[in-house]
Amino acid sequence: MIVPEVAGGAAAELDDLRSACASAVTTLGQAGARQIVVFGADSAMTSYDPPQRGSLRPWGVDLDVSLGPHDPLESHELPLSLVIGAWLLRQHPPQQPVMVNMQGIAADASADACRNFGECCAPDGPWGLLVMGDGSASRGVKSPGYDDPRAEPYDDALASALASVDLSVLHGLDPVVSAELGVAGRPAFQALAGAVGAAGGTWQGDLSYYGAPYGVGYFVASWQRS
Repeated sequence: MIVPEVAGGAAAELDDLRSACASAVTTLGQAGARQIVVFGADSAMTSYDPPQRGSLRPWGVDLDVSLGPHDPLESHELPLSLVIGAWLLRQHPPQQPVMVNMQGIAADASADACRNFGECCAPDGPWGLLVMGDGSASRGVKSPGYDDPRAEPYDDALASALASVDLSVLHGLDPVVSAELGVAGRPAFQALAGAVGAAGGTWQGDLSYYGAPYGVGYFVASWQRS
């Protein structure tokens, strides 16, 4: 729903979310990274070499998103999480040319596997992360997963962890509970924690958006090493 063409007549309802995303992605593009690595849930652990492309046709919109030369025979099809990441980077491109490295993380991967994935993903040279993942999908009777009383406390804890760079909370996200609540972002969040832990140093977080439009937890946060 973050893509206006998908939201249709309700697009204006998420203008504040898009504004927060624009600011976060723009800041990432100004950080001087030579590579931007994008994490997102996928059906398996998959590295998508450029050129990369995806489509929102399965969601009723005739919109293709591509990074690099658009060659149907050469491009690598992206899962939804990375399609939205590519869309954000197309909307708010970095100030200087960078390589974009798309990494799909298996939705059913264990917490340890996600952590190890993040710890081992660092490319050579300065790099940044764009982490694509939503929270619970069970915030109310009209949500995709119907109503679950565990959903709001789960999202509150996740929002707090993203605001304070609390890696222990992210590492501790339970895969079973996360799946029951429809938390598609769990693997990407845990890979994020692994990557930041491996990078070391002291980090500061800024949570610029937290809400549950349409019963789904959305977050926008930026982390920087201080």
